[in-house]
Amino acid sequence: MSFDEGLKTIVVATDLEGQAEAALEYARKLAANYGARIVLAHGLDPMEYAAVDGLPGSVASRLTATAREVLNRLADELLREGIHSHSEVRQGAVAQMLVEVARQYEAGLIVIGTEGMEGAGPVVVGAIAEQLVRLAPCPVLAVAADWNAGPHRPSPGGPVLLAVERNEAATAAAAAAYSLAVKFNRPLLVLHVRTAAEIRAGKDPCAQGLEQYGVNLPPRAHQALSGGSGWLLNEAPVHCLAKDGDLESAVQEAITERHPCILVAGVKRMSGTPGPHGTAFALLSASRVPVLCVPAEGSRVDVEHLVALPVGAP
Repeated sequence: MSFDEGLKTIVVATDLEGQAEAALEYARKLAANYGARIVLAHGLDPMEYAAVDGLPGSVASRLTATAREVLNRLADELLREGIHSHSEVRQGAVAQMLVEVARQYEAGLIVIGTEGMEGAGPVVVGAIAEQLVRLAPCPVLAVAADWNAGPHRPSPGGPVLLAVERNEAATAAAAAAYSLAVKFNRPLLVLHVRTAAEIRAGKDPCAQGLEQYGVNLPPRAHQALSGGSGWLLNEAPVHCLAKDGDLESAVQEAITERHPCILVAGVKRMSGTPGPHGTAFALLSASRVPVLCVPAEGSRVDVEHLVALPVGAP
């Protein structure tokens, strides 16, 4: 299922203190442009309370009532904007709850807010965001609370930035990035970091097309990359940017130079790189813009593994 076809339902992780406002704002824009409904999901995590067997009944009832009141108010606001929504308040680990809700509603996207740092610094990647990227049945969009502040804020009309990496999710990530560029009338900037072999050979990946890396874009996009013209209505211009070095540093440079509105990256379910995190998680923690992590089509990890999988597990 393509990104366009799957984006009929968006699950948004909500809190009760307004810290997820940036995530909800992005979800609103996506829902309006794709004609999607929003499922507002809130989890009551027993691990946050001093109760071995979960939340005491009276506490759970009070928190549930408060959560529903907040979510109902948000749902009313969405409805006034023409966006249909539904709310879910459940007990249990938040990451597991979001995965279960996404599967129940066959969601095409989960949007979660992350803790930003003053001055639009790096996104702080928590256990919930990392587990979601590894385990969700659909793409995950992480939006920092302060994404629209400081010197790295997106510029008006800023491009969609696609970070190309040779993995099984490259094709799905490219399709999602191109879809976003078309829907929001933005250019697509494809960032390729040359390997040592390509540098030695003097190769220009932008002149060779993207098929060799498993990235399949619509025919008009290939025509644009090769210098063609004659765009169809509602299609987006595509530009290629080649850099040397490591992908994480190249992405940070591209963000500083181009001020994109969103970063899209393909994500492997399990890291194949040394250390606790794969490249997608490095981008998630270093990016100063919202990051859309796209898994390969058809890839899936059983939600039951969520309990056994420690944060940062390779």
